[in-house]
Amino acid sequence: MRDDNNKNLVGGLPVTRRNFLRATGVVAGTAALTSMPFGPLLAAERTIKIGYVSPQTGPLAPFAAADQYILQSLQRVMSNTIGIGGKTYKFEVVVKDSQSNPNRAAEVASELILSDKVDLMLVSSTPETTNPVSDQCEINEVPCISTVAPWQPWFFTRGGDPAQGFEWTYHFFWGLEDVIAAYTGMWAALDTNKAVAGLFPNDGDGNAWGDAKLGFPPTLKEKGFSLVDPGRFQSLTDDFSAQLSAFKKANTEIVTGVVIPPDLTTFWTQARQQNFEPKIVSVGKALLFPSAVETLGKSGHNLSTEVWWSPNHPFSSSLTGASSSQLAREFTEATGKQWTQPLGFVHALFELAVDILKRTEEVGNPEAVRDALRKTRLNTVVGPVNWSDSPIKNVAKTPLVGGQWRMQDSGKFDLVITSNASAAVIPVGGEMQPIVYR
Repeated sequence: MRDDNNKNLVGGLPVTRRNFLRATGVVAGTAALTSMPFGPLLAAERTIKIGYVSPQTGPLAPFAAADQYILQSLQRVMSNTIGIGGKTYKFEVVVKDSQSNPNRAAEVASELILSDKVDLMLVSSTPETTNPVSDQCEINEVPCISTVAPWQPWFFTRGGDPAQGFEWTYHFFWGLEDVIAAYTGMWAALDTNKAVAGLFPNDGDGNAWGDAKLGFPPTLKEKGFSLVDPGRFQSLTDDFSAQLSAFKKANTEIVTGVVIPPDLTTFWTQARQQNFEPKIVSVGKALLFPSAVETLGKSGHNLSTEVWWSPNHPFSSSLTGASSSQLAREFTEATGKQWTQPLGFVHALFELAVDILKRTEEVGNPEAVRDALRKTRLNTVVGPVNWSDSPIKNVAKTPLVGGQWRMQDSGKFDLVITSNASAAVIPVGGEMQPIVYR
């Protein structure tokens, strides 16, 4: 039993690595959970440690709602051990909470690298978490896999050069080109004036989505939409009067953007109060989670968002063989909670980690872990992940579709896929509907 605040959530993976880190100073910090060892000590060279960083508290906490379930499930599936090169090793996952703060994310990543000496880093959920953790791994030469952030803000905001890429950090998710295709596919199903209101905060996602060259503006223009962008705002603002005034003046009938759940609640409440009644609201981040939509009550009906994973996705886990629908059902049975999109991607993170470690040719060598990572070709519960043949250095893209939240008689909301133009393998569950106000 360790007396720090880290929680060893899973046991049984192998890989020791040489103590090659040259960075100076160990950053002190506390982890999100309490430390607990699993299973007996094994006759192995050294325990393998996986670091995992996610926003377990703060405004981004809904992204981590499925973390504990996935980690506990992994413990059961792996039975605390894994075989590599004919040997059996023990492993543990050391979890850290970014507290929805980029500075904290960098701090705990540094602690995982320099103090916990992890062999492989995993990180999930928004550029505010993925980017600082990835940067620490790139600096300290530790293999890292990140997800749940569009690839452009993960890549370009970190100063990535498409011709060179990164050496130690790798990402799997979709890109802005995919979310634009998903949104415009939904919008095309309804009759609108194609005037779009843009809600882009001053953060990694907002600056990327609203970027005049790489974001929504040029593509929407090409597709015949006009975008009204009043400029960046600070997250957790309490007044959207300026934005609403601009949107109403331009007679916008579509709202899009990428905001945290509290900001969408504030914006949509004020929009209803000021009689702003767009036909379509397609927003990333805030509308990903059933809990966030439920806070809106009836006004959440027919709001739309991107769908990265759902029980209807035709993919299965490489670890358990469970289908997407089985994973979602088992999560609900175990927790009493409705499935949530990060469930699939956090599960896939650990699918990839186990696969990579099993294929590592030299236990204890970070370069060997990185080389195994680069050669990954794995069918996961979120779809195929392949870095070896990807046209984008360090990025493996996953499929994306669009969907609407439909309020049920019970008061709960179901996310119905309404557009699959860019990923026909994922079935549509219903037709796009306009928002109803009366």
